[in-house]
Amino acid sequence: MRFETVTTTVLVVFCVVYAGLMLGTIPGLALDRSGIALLGAIALVALGVMTPEAAWEAIDVPTLALLFGLMIVSSQFRLAGFYSALTRRLTSSTWGAERTLLLVVLTSGALSALLVNDIVCFALAPIAVELAKARRLNPLPFLLATAAGSNVGSAATLIGNPQNMLIGQQLELSFAGYLGVALLPATLGLFATWWVIARAYRGRFEGSAEAAVEAMAPALDRWQTIKGVSVLALVVAAFLFGHWPREVVALVAAGVILLSRRLASGRFMGLVDWPLLTMFAGLFVLHRALDTTGLAASGMQGCASLGLDLGNPIVLFLVTPLLSNLVSNVPAIMLLLPAADHPLAGPILALSSTLAGNLFLLGSIANLIVVEQAARLGIKVGWREHARVGVPITLITLGIAAAWLWLRWRLGGV
Repeated sequence: MRFETVTTTVLVVFCVVYAGLMLGTIPGLALDRSGIALLGAIALVALGVMTPEAAWEAIDVPTLALLFGLMIVSSQFRLAGFYSALTRRLTSSTWGAERTLLLVVLTSGALSALLVNDIVCFALAPIAVELAKARRLNPLPFLLATAAGSNVGSAATLIGNPQNMLIGQQLELSFAGYLGVALLPATLGLFATWWVIARAYRGRFEGSAEAAVEAMAPALDRWQTIKGVSVLALVVAAFLFGHWPREVVALVAAGVILLSRRLASGRFMGLVDWPLLTMFAGLFVLHRALDTTGLAASGMQGCASLGLDLGNPIVLFLVTPLLSNLVSNVPAIMLLLPAADHPLAGPILALSSTLAGNLFLLGSIANLIVVEQAARLGIKVGWREHARVGVPITLITLGIAAAWLWLRWRLGGV
């Protein structure tokens, strides 16, 4: 196939895939974002643009291994009944509504910083409803606090969410170094999240959650919980102080988790987000094809000629949230990674793409998981209700992150 034909084919497939990612589907087809990305990779192979071997080599296996391993570790806490015990502890609290809301925000944020935030939201959303039902409170602020707190808290580390894992792996960022940059804005962001939601629902906390909530089984298994905490602590310690590849650490941790006499491995596998891993794989193939044609480099030069220099940290910080809300954060990060040649590019991409997830309901998978879990329990979270708190939370937390990154840059503490 001639080079011009290859370039045209890649460009068409790329545009179709990213248009589908922007819409969330392809009109007339029952495809989600994972299916769209996979179909794009299949099209490139079927049309002869890439061989199956080249497509396989394009997939960044270490990134997928890291994500898979940490998903297994995260699922240990769910299967051990940790979240059920957390529900009982929260519902027994005698704190008022606003202080309880703060507890939910901080809990969601702290767990999401260390565990994959998608799994955390899947487990915590029913807890938010159960908490509201037991305390005769309106469940909406607690559901919104779960989603927003998870997004903000996951920005604190390189293992809190999929896009941060991708950024950390691709740019070979130091786990401790990134934590030193992101911990303060993420922590301040959690308190800002609480303030916005508490202010928005002041006088509207009272209510009654009539939806029937499923039993929060299984009951707490102390041994399995201790095992999960111990493995997670060792993983974080290895990331902070060790020199082993992060994907190897995550896979070893997953292997230890799977060595269980009580919990069948199939139960862990059922909690792995396979569609997300599939989307990663498809996008890796698509972007390798784009790089091979030189279209990515030409696009960057074209943007720079129009005054949109993505190598400029200010421009990168502004473009990342917009693109993340158009096509979702993982595809946006893959598109922007070639521009990450500034010392602060890694933290800029991680913080701005993650914090931007609160802007609209479709801004992050965590939001959608909370909405879907709430719907299963008979509670509707509309996009207007979300935007009332999501927009100010995003603007405030992005402002905090921007000020902190600018200050570090000015002081030379990159």
